[in-house]
Amino acid sequence: MYEINHRVGIKAPTEKVYAALTTNEGLMQWWTNDITGAGDVGSIIKFRFNGGGPDFSVLELVPNKTVRWQHSGNMPEPWVGTEISFQLNFDGEQTFVRFTHANWQESSDFMAHCSTKWAVFLLSLKDALETNKGRPFPDDISIDHS
Repeated sequence: MYEINHRVGIKAPTEKVYAALTTNEGLMQWWTNDITGAGDVGSIIKFRFNGGGPDFSVLELVPNKTVRWQHSGNMPEPWVGTEISFQLNFDGEQTFVRFTHANWQESSDFMAHCSTKWAVFLLSLKDALETNKGRPFPDDISIDHS
């Protein structure tokens, strides 16, 4: 199994970061502008990019510490069976977000693309919380010309 890992420091309290990861409004500030279903454990969050996109089941929520989702749809196919987690740790000045997208079946060009896009969106999260100007899809940074 393969996984994507990133870590970013955000100058914001953990409560604010946690809300950006667990509510439709918060997620729409940094990932995509079309999100429904965020809620308690067992909720299905639907992330849409021009009409299509992944669904995730909320597996675990530990307030201000842990957010964990499991891919629950069939697209994109390489994401089937994967899990995403956000671990939050406040050090007195900033909240560190440790992001993991785990259980990939193979390392591929698509996984490399997703790793770069996750970095783009995590920086969007940082900007959303620090400057109130995230770059969610469709206003995110393009990493290719297709």
